[in-house]
Order: sequence, then C-alpha cells, then structure tokens
Amino acid sequence: MARARTAARQLVLVATVGGLGLALTACGGSSTASGSGSDGSSAATTGKVAAVIKGLDNPFFQTMEKGIRDQASADGTDVTIQAAAAITDTSGQADKLTGLAGQDYKCFVVNPISGTNLVQGIAQIAAKDVPIVNIDSPVEADAAKAAGAKIATYIGTDNNAAGQLAGKQMGTLLPDGGAVALVGGISGDVTSGARLDGFTAGKPANVSIVQTVAADWDRQTALTKATDIMRANPDLKGFFAANDDMGLGIARAIANAGKTGQIKVISVDGNKDAFEAIKSGGIDAVVAQFPYVVGKMGLEACEAAMKGKTLPEKVDAPVQVVTKDTVDAALSAAPKPGEAYDDPFAELLK
Repeated sequence: MARARTAARQLVLVATVGGLGLALTACGGSSTASGSGSDGSSAATTGKVAAVIKGLDNPFFQTMEKGIRDQASADGTDVTIQAAAAITDTSGQADKLTGLAGQDYKCFVVNPISGTNLVQGIAQIAAKDVPIVNIDSPVEADAAKAAGAKIATYIGTDNNAAGQLAGKQMGTLLPDGGAVALVGGISGDVTSGARLDGFTAGKPANVSIVQTVAADWDRQTALTKATDIMRANPDLKGFFAANDDMGLGIARAIANAGKTGQIKVISVDGNKDAFEAIKSGGIDAVVAQFPYVVGKMGLEACEAAMKGKTLPEKVDAPVQVVTKDTVDAALSAAPKPGEAYDDPFAELLK
C-alpha cells in the first residue's frame, strides 16, 4: 500500500482491478457517476447519493469504488464518490464527509477508516433524517448513538467468521501444528481486531500464537515487522495477515529470508495481486472478500431506501477461501464471486 499522498495534489490514476481498466481520481478523492436506468429514467426521480470510502491507494477500495460506479451506471443513479487520500487518512476522510453532509444528497454510503472518525459528518446527516448506509467497516454503535444517527443497514464481511476460516485453513496447512504470528492493521481497528480474534478462535489447539503486531495495513511495514518476527522466532511456521497488502509484504520478507514454502501465509481480502501470489507460491491461502459486491450492494441499499423500502439491519457479504486449487477460477470471476450469493437489496429493487 502506498504511503499517504499530499491532499492538495491532484492526480488521476488509471488502476487495473481484476483485469479491468478503471479511471480514478485519488488524493482529490472525488468522482461522479450517473446515467439512465434500464428504462431510460433519470436518477433525479429518487435523488442523489454520496459515498465516502477509504483510500484509493489500496486496490481493495478501488474495486469497491468500481462496484458503486457500475451499479450507479446500470440504474441511472447520480452518485458522487469521495475517498480518503490514504488508508490512514482519518481526518481527511472526515472532512470529505462533513463537506458533503451539508449538500442536497438523499442517501449516504459510508466506509469509515475507524469506528469513530466519521461521527461528526454522520451527526449532520442524521439531523436531516437522511438514510446512512454503512459498508465494509462498521461505525461504532455507541458513537452512532451518541451522534443521534440510525444506520439504515450495515453491509460487510463478518470479519470474525473470516478470521475463523483463516484459522481453520492454517490448521490444514500445518497438520502437525506450530508457532504462528498475527499481523493486524491499525492498532485498535475494529475490523482488524475481529479478524485476529476469529483466527484465534478458529485455529486448532496445536497451532500457537507467539506474537501479534500492528502493521497499519501497509505492505512495507508488514515486511519490516515480519522480518523482525522471523529473527526472533526461528521456528516460526506461519503468518496470518489481516489484509492482502500486508500478506504480500510478509511474503516478500519470507522470500528475502529464503523460506518461501517453509512458512505459511494466509491473508484476507481477495486482491488480484494476492491471487497471483497464491499461483507463485508466496501466499498459501486468501480468505477472499468481494469489495465489488460490497460497493454494489451499498448503492443498491441507498436506491431502495430512497424508494421507501425497509432495509435489513445487517447483510453479510460473500466470502470464500481461495487456495492453489481454486485460484484460477477466482481470478477468472474477479471482481465478482465465482459462486452465487444472496443480494436482498436487488430483491427490494425489483
């Protein structure tokens, strides 16, 4: 993951997500999509949507942005998308939401960097009785309550369950057990914590955790931390990383130590680079989320809310464990799942 860029710098990135070209405005952090729906109608019949997501310096959120954009284009919904300058830019992301909250949007999609960094903007939105759809990373419940905000629906991975899948998979990779280390994101982050807790609950008893560190969701930081961990634990058998970027940094550290294949690596996300690393042997398994689907569902939820539909309180996004045996199928289907999944918002829009 790239380090935070200067917010004033305007840069148009052309990113490749799942093999598809995607134009993104990053650091400035804003893009707008609109069009006509399948019946030729305009989005003005329901109103405009604003989405504020995490940093587009990470391919996971590039894919999420594409899911929002594609759904808006398919249904003719007018959506403005703004993003943090980087995955750690909590204050910058909060400023973007606060700026949008004073404008005439009829629904908001929020993907907060932390559980509390968007609370000020959420309070402004709640005061106008505008629906708020929370995707991927949850707004802290107590903070939302204190802000007087009712979240219309939450859409995201059950991160504890994803961690449990990783723990079980580590048991499969290490049938004789062994010592493993956990590499989380930002210290105190709800999503990271849930994945690490899930891994701990899901691993077999003969797999022991010797160290847990935070690497700020960053590839280079994870490489450094993994190098230090391996030096301190020469008998280490595996790593679990709370996201793919950190998993890729760990894989590089293992390669630098000449131990590729000897130390197992499992990460969470489902980025194309991580899938390619499975093929090359640097990463052994990925618990794949589908940020494209999360973004798509987030926009669908706003469309349904603006039509007066009652939304489910919580929707679990699809996940699957990808290994060397299944990675080709996962790559060919990306950025969408290769298997069918439930989408209650699509049903509401019928």
